[in-house]
Amino acid sequence: MAASTASGLQMAAVRPCVSSPRRVFGAGAAFCNADLRRASWAKLTSAGHISSLQPLQRSFSSSSLKSNNGVIKAMAESSDKPLGGLPIDLKGKRAFIAGVADDNGYGWAIAKSLAAAGAEILVGTWVPALNIFETSLRRGKFDESRVLPDGSLMEITKVYPLDAVFDTLDDVPEDIKANKRYAGSSNWTVKEVVETVKQDFGSIDILVHSLANGPEVTKPLLETSRNGYLAAISASSYSYVSLLKHFLPIMNPGGCSLSLTYIASERIIPGYGGGMSSAKAALESDTKVMAFEAGRKRRIRVNTISAGPLRSRAAKAIGFIDMMIDYSIANAPLQKELSAEEVGNTAAFLASPLASAITGAVIYVDNGLNAMGVGVDSPIFENLNIPKDELSK
Repeated sequence: MAASTASGLQMAAVRPCVSSPRRVFGAGAAFCNADLRRASWAKLTSAGHISSLQPLQRSFSSSSLKSNNGVIKAMAESSDKPLGGLPIDLKGKRAFIAGVADDNGYGWAIAKSLAAAGAEILVGTWVPALNIFETSLRRGKFDESRVLPDGSLMEITKVYPLDAVFDTLDDVPEDIKANKRYAGSSNWTVKEVVETVKQDFGSIDILVHSLANGPEVTKPLLETSRNGYLAAISASSYSYVSLLKHFLPIMNPGGCSLSLTYIASERIIPGYGGGMSSAKAALESDTKVMAFEAGRKRRIRVNTISAGPLRSRAAKAIGFIDMMIDYSIANAPLQKELSAEEVGNTAAFLASPLASAITGAVIYVDNGLNAMGVGVDSPIFENLNIPKDELSK
């Protein structure tokens, strides 16, 4: 089954799916190599080193990392230099990121940026992917991807099984309950996960929704079935409403919630079908309404990041991600590829006190592509002498 994720083009079949269209995958987004990651965070605050007593801590020499130009840097200095300016400081904050199933997604990039700023990290992983994810963590397969700016490794305090399509166990069909990919896991519906987090930690400060699914994403909208359309809405937009609804009572006042969206919510992107464009439009509308309701109830800020196309394993499954990246480079104001770290760093800013007055907003992290009204690489414009990126020559 083709699945839609909040990465690259906000879609793709990341993993084999159980026999139900109602699946949620972690948002997949391919990282660049370790050198590029190191460079992108060269100035992020180093407060993200969680206690060495955490079970996943491993030693890692930062000397193997090289700098690399061209990636946007964050705001604060690393641990060997004093902090200056306006550092992103999330020390003492706890974040729950829903939709982390490997080290290639936007969810992972956001977790790293939050950890680098000092936040404690909890993640929710799609149940059928849980064993593989935890095994990979335990065996050190993600260690290279876990490196923070100060050379330490990102710590994930706890991984929770999660299927955000289901609010309570009563909502789960028998075929899912009996599915062997769910065997051995418990308390994975939204309500149960929140209750478990409350028992374990009492409260959280940051909620990140980094998951989506569209079982018929490769179909044009006019060929999408009712079930396919509703599945996309359920997994990709209502899941966010449900998560915030259930987490809100245990979120500390002044906290924030973030999600990931895509420009297909407001512009036509041929090939992005199955109701996914509708789901992203709903997500953005819900962001505004929830910003009002959560802001009035518990002073929680609610925003969404509209990310541009990114070369991820998830997006590659759709088949035209390379074309969309080429289109973006040719037509966006900034002629470069988007990195997952740029989305992660934006999330860290939005979660920080520096963004204390920002709520109900769609924040574009797409090299400015959203601002364009036409594709300037069209032959129609060849005589207009449109400027090119001189620095890339």
